[in-house]
Amino acid sequence: MAGERGRQDVQDVQDVQDVRGQQGLAERFEEHRGQLQAVAYRMLGSLTEAEDAVQEAWLRLDRSGEEGIDNLGAWLTTVTGRICLDLLRSRTARREEPMTEGFDSFVPDPVLRALPQADPEQEALHTDSVGIALLVVLETLEPAERLAFVLHDMFAVPFDDIAPVVERSPAATRQLASRARRRVREATPAAEPDLGRQRQVVDAFLAASRAGDFDALVSVLHPDVVLRADAGALARGMAASKVVRGARTVATGAFHFRHLAGLARVVLVNGAVGTVAVSEGEPRSVTYVTVADGLITGLYILSDPERLARLDLSALEA
Repeated sequence: MAGERGRQDVQDVQDVQDVRGQQGLAERFEEHRGQLQAVAYRMLGSLTEAEDAVQEAWLRLDRSGEEGIDNLGAWLTTVTGRICLDLLRSRTARREEPMTEGFDSFVPDPVLRALPQADPEQEALHTDSVGIALLVVLETLEPAERLAFVLHDMFAVPFDDIAPVVERSPAATRQLASRARRRVREATPAAEPDLGRQRQVVDAFLAASRAGDFDALVSVLHPDVVLRADAGALARGMAASKVVRGARTVATGAFHFRHLAGLARVVLVNGAVGTVAVSEGEPRSVTYVTVADGLITGLYILSDPERLARLDLSALEA
């Protein structure tokens, strides 16, 4: 009997140690969650998928434990990158199906924050969101290119660590990142960094929309402005989801949807001045705006009801 009690005591101690070890591992993982979420969001452009990828990284760590891991942060970053790479490859395969016609109108999930009440320059320096326009460009990259660019250029992961994930040599991985960097540089539109000047242009656009002043709308748009509207998977390829170009064409669309301008509230969308249209407490659309030289060069509109319903609007209550 005493022997059995002794064995049980030993087992109880072991169980307590296991629980404490598990708690400690979870706490160490949480220290890296913010960066992992940032990596996954830049890789996927989807907040929900990014959360799923981070959760999968935790499950893999939980199964394997820390034994043999010299740098937990680096290990988690590359594991998260690998998970995202698999998701991107799966997504790319789905886009080859006929039902994905019109995917070029895709607008990534936005991150919304209240417009700063003071010191907008400091707010711009501290924004933790990558621009929607850049995320749209990243969508055009091959999955391996996107991984190499995001991990190396945005998170300073060495090519030697990225190479096994993309199953290439470090030199070939460097070429992937270089090719992606060139495409990003060529395709990402120039943007006004000052939030105050962005706000002036967005306010002018909203005022013209609310007044139904077509000429004023045209005057605030760059002649080669691009509008990208994403109303959801079921609407892609139809009139609601589209990419249109040119000041007069975009102004015509804004004129027809001027009722939304009356619902619009100016907010920060991925660190830039944009708008969210809210009706009866529910978001109806989110617009990310790129401004250069005092004119709007790009409008990225998300009106997909399913994705809008998942947005976190709590930061707008500040």
